[in-house]
Amino acid sequence: MQKKLSDSPVARWSVLALVAFTMLCGYFLTDVMSPLKPMLEKELLWDSLDYGIFTSAYGWFNVFLLMLIFGGIILDKMGVRFTGMGACVLMVIGCSLKYYAITFLTASSGIFLGIKLQVFLAAFGYAIFGVGVEIAGITVSKIIVKWFKGKEMALAMGLEMATARIGTMLAMAVTVPIATFFGTTLSDGTFKPNIPAPILLCLIMLCIGTIAFFIYTFIDKKLDTQLDEDGEEEEPFRAKDIFSIMSNKGFWLIALLCVLFYSAVFPFLKYATDLMIQKYNVDPSLAGTIPSLLPLGTLFLTPFFGNLYDRIGKGATLMVIGSVLLICVHLLFTLPILNVWWFATAVMIVLGIAFSLVPSAMWPSVPKIIPENQLGTAYALIFWVQNWGLMGVPLLIGWVLNSFCKGEIVNGVQTYDYTLPMAIFTMFGVLALIIALMLKAENKKKGYGLEKANIQK
Repeated sequence: MQKKLSDSPVARWSVLALVAFTMLCGYFLTDVMSPLKPMLEKELLWDSLDYGIFTSAYGWFNVFLLMLIFGGIILDKMGVRFTGMGACVLMVIGCSLKYYAITFLTASSGIFLGIKLQVFLAAFGYAIFGVGVEIAGITVSKIIVKWFKGKEMALAMGLEMATARIGTMLAMAVTVPIATFFGTTLSDGTFKPNIPAPILLCLIMLCIGTIAFFIYTFIDKKLDTQLDEDGEEEEPFRAKDIFSIMSNKGFWLIALLCVLFYSAVFPFLKYATDLMIQKYNVDPSLAGTIPSLLPLGTLFLTPFFGNLYDRIGKGATLMVIGSVLLICVHLLFTLPILNVWWFATAVMIVLGIAFSLVPSAMWPSVPKIIPENQLGTAYALIFWVQNWGLMGVPLLIGWVLNSFCKGEIVNGVQTYDYTLPMAIFTMFGVLALIIALMLKAENKKKGYGLEKANIQK
């Protein structure tokens, strides 16, 4: 019997490397503005509400125009190659608009819909990018299921997520140094950082990531040819499959766990650099280094826990443990104790463990609950629910900081008390734990196999 291309370890791991690099480039831009918040306020005259509006824009089109759901349907109807290339183009367009707004507009450029024009255009570009990167995410998830089903699927998903987190780590660690390196000293002796410089680097990387995905499409086409010859063509997606997915209780528990858990992590990262400065008195030039430990930790731990799930199972249990750790982390950040950099570093490392445990078990669990021909739409619906959190929570935190947490202005920079925002993140962790326990009970009742190993012997 002729072996399929996906049976070749070299072929499937090469495919993973290509698509994971594309996601790395996307995640770099996703978080590139986070360490720049103090610079945005000082140099571009933004405030926390402007920043909250900008970060919430990530989910505008995905949530209100249902672009993610349409993207999932297109993925199941048109396939991974067409959908993935379209997502890459959207990411490049969105990044270009964001770069233009930050480079060529100023705080005095005008007001549009009650928002500074610069903030609005940057947010609009970020919203387009958000559609592209989220659809790319569900496409890559389906690609991994396609190439690794019955093999090292959770490990592959863990490695893809770990690679993507390198983008987040780079955004946290190198953004401020790049803006500083390319900055200029004005005639009056004041130093002006180059805020657009790291965004331009993101744009270049996204173009390279698009080329990487384009190379992948040729390999995937060859696999599809083999599947057609062997009569293994996937059952076609039908509109009624959407109702089948939405009537599945296990699907909704995964979706709710996803939105609650990610709402306590990604929006937190948007403010983590500022938290390090405000509460832990870390130097602004180094403040992004501590949050960068989170993606650095996931780089090693997500594949480890994914491999563990592949070989021994216990996926639902891993999600429960991760949720408990998440609560502990945000509670420690909330309490007025040990406001020193080493304590913040230790707590951030624990958050890295939590952030490795839950995704490494959650995403590979979806194919155990949902049939493969419905996976694109299922992942899209989960990402859509998740985007409500990614859109709403940063805006909520920005509003809370602006309304209730302002302190004194020091050296021209507004200070904030982060106790209330961190308490909000802690509550998200508590709710995530409740849902994880419900999912474990539902798995025992329905027999999804979330506690069973993924590798078929």
